[in-house]
Amino acid sequence: MALYWGLREPSCIAYKYVVSTSEPPRSRGRRTRAQLLEQAVTLFAERGLDSVSVAEIAATAGAHPNQITYYFGSKDALFVHAAFLMLLRDAERLEPIGHRQRTPKTFREALARAALALPAVPIAVQAMSITRHRPELQPLVQQNLALLFRQAQRYLTAVLERHDWVIDRPAGTEARTFWSAVLGARLISESGFDGRSGDIDLAGVLTVRARSAHE
Repeated sequence: MALYWGLREPSCIAYKYVVSTSEPPRSRGRRTRAQLLEQAVTLFAERGLDSVSVAEIAATAGAHPNQITYYFGSKDALFVHAAFLMLLRDAERLEPIGHRQRTPKTFREALARAALALPAVPIAVQAMSITRHRPELQPLVQQNLALLFRQAQRYLTAVLERHDWVIDRPAGTEARTFWSAVLGARLISESGFDGRSGDIDLAGVLTVRARSAHE
């Protein structure tokens, strides 16, 4: 219950009581954490890790810099969280592209072409590279990669059932192989290799094909 001073009258002091409807601390904490993460996604996507400060992220989220440490542990950890949130969202945007394809060949080619062009892929590669020097962040990367692979497996399974297509290995292996190739191809590119995306047959990594007559 919040207390506000009213007007001072000659014979008394009038008080005005207002019932407080403040947000519970746990809900407020979840909201603050989500706001920090969303602002980090925006700023890191626009300018990258090195050009964005903790103070700037906090300010745009309406929070304090020490809240980033409290909720995420460090700027690097926040970057890893933000990078994989971007990647998971970008991966979902691939799904309509695949759904529009009518043959296994066009499906493989469209998915490969779109995946290599996702803005979040190089950011995720950078996030993974950080863990070479920050081993405490490796479980965070592993958890997010597992989530990415599961999301891809569910999508692939749905596409196969919808078109009655088949693959030559388990769906989980197909999904992990595809995304490992996407991230690996980008890592090679980021390392300075003078090549083009067309030099990598990412579509060939997928084994999606029409069901044969004897299957």
